[in-house]
Amino acid sequence: MSLSETELTFAEQGSQENWLSIDMPYYAYEGDEVVVRCSGRDNNKIKRLMFYKDGAWLPSYYNTYIISNAGPSDSDSYYCKAKRRVLLFIDGTEQTRSVWFTVRELFPAPQLTTRTLQPTEGASVTLSCGTQLPADRSETQLHYSFYRGAIWKEDSGYYWCEATTVSHSVSKQSHQSYIQVQRIPVSGALLETQPQRDQVVEGQTLVLVCSVAKGTGKTRFSWHREDTRESLGQKSQRSQRAELEIPVIRESHAGCYSCTADNGNGLIQSEAVNVTVRIPVSRPVLTFSVPGAQALTGDVVELRCEDKRASAPMRYRSYDDNFPWGTPRRLWRRRFRQARCGRKASWDLRLRGIPYKQAWARKKNSKVEFPPKIRFMNGPHRCEGRVEVEEEDRWGTVCDDGWDMKGVAVVCRELGCGAAKHTPAGILYLPVAEETQPVFIQVALCNGTEEALAECEQVETFDCGHDEDAGAVCKGR
Repeated sequence: MSLSETELTFAEQGSQENWLSIDMPYYAYEGDEVVVRCSGRDNNKIKRLMFYKDGAWLPSYYNTYIISNAGPSDSDSYYCKAKRRVLLFIDGTEQTRSVWFTVRELFPAPQLTTRTLQPTEGASVTLSCGTQLPADRSETQLHYSFYRGAIWKEDSGYYWCEATTVSHSVSKQSHQSYIQVQRIPVSGALLETQPQRDQVVEGQTLVLVCSVAKGTGKTRFSWHREDTRESLGQKSQRSQRAELEIPVIRESHAGCYSCTADNGNGLIQSEAVNVTVRIPVSRPVLTFSVPGAQALTGDVVELRCEDKRASAPMRYRSYDDNFPWGTPRRLWRRRFRQARCGRKASWDLRLRGIPYKQAWARKKNSKVEFPPKIRFMNGPHRCEGRVEVEEEDRWGTVCDDGWDMKGVAVVCRELGCGAAKHTPAGILYLPVAEETQPVFIQVALCNGTEEALAECEQVETFDCGHDEDAGAVCKGR
């Protein structure tokens, strides 16, 4: 019988005997803290315990999963799975029954009521606010608050207050005061851009922000383009600022812009703002010229690098790709015929030794193998996290089967992170790897002295999922 068939037999038998159980309430109220526990007949035999909600894996620690602030979205079916040791080299999988959990509403949204919806002028208006608690939570104390928005011109009138004892034996009123709500005219109109007007890049979103230093009431904001006399749009709102968004900036949007504001006491206009659209660099064109029909050792070859559309200023650098380990080497010895700012640049390069084409041919025919790239994901710093490797331009994870401090030592050495410190589970570094992401290394058998993880012996078993991803912690940061 194969290992997979053995595991299936024990899983079915364990489920029938309820070897693993889940403990959680059937319902709770909004805002409650709910603790979900899973336990087996012998917890010492549990190697890994996992919680699920509607079939989706839930990150948890030890044998509990906590819902700290229950809400309607937490209502669902919950169950647990455990991988337990059955024999020395055989593991079994256990699963609990599914428990349906419901989050009940603590109280419905309160209702604000009044004696009449259309009071006459001079009459008083009483506002009431109320809601209903469930019987088993009737002792819950609620605090009621009444809110009122900003005061406007139409709210002018007499205001007073009243103080009363609990027994109503003493009641006193303040003096009545007439409040005349004055409307402040708008002033100090200002137009700003996000990003700043000299940092707008083609393809980005441009936001024109029109604001006033002073002004109350409903204000009508309008945006205009000065050079084309084009009206871009307007908004009316009770605010001292408003925004107009241009989703995608093009080179044709460069020009002068202004805005106006009016709250009924006179229109004011901002100063014009000149918006410059910068064109990002694209793939540059490299050309070269030689004195004769072909370049010979000792000749001066002029290399010209240029981007005909990108906006200045720009910085150009030259590289020599003829390097043994595949990393381009920057040519520091160069002389610019044009300053670093501008759309074109060129430099002189004196060829020495073998011709360039011959060196390139040697590199193409070499059999140097490069180790796969490696990285830490979702850790608190660059020397901790889930271990991932790159193969054929795709990033994949490493299974924790056989993963120990020797493997961590190799990864820490490869990434320049010092000595190995700990071997945590990769699922602790959220978010977990996506299901479509491959597991490139199933079992890595390292002796701890390798310079790279690719040098470790590997066993291809292909039975690992992302719940078994390997993690690593190094001393260096």
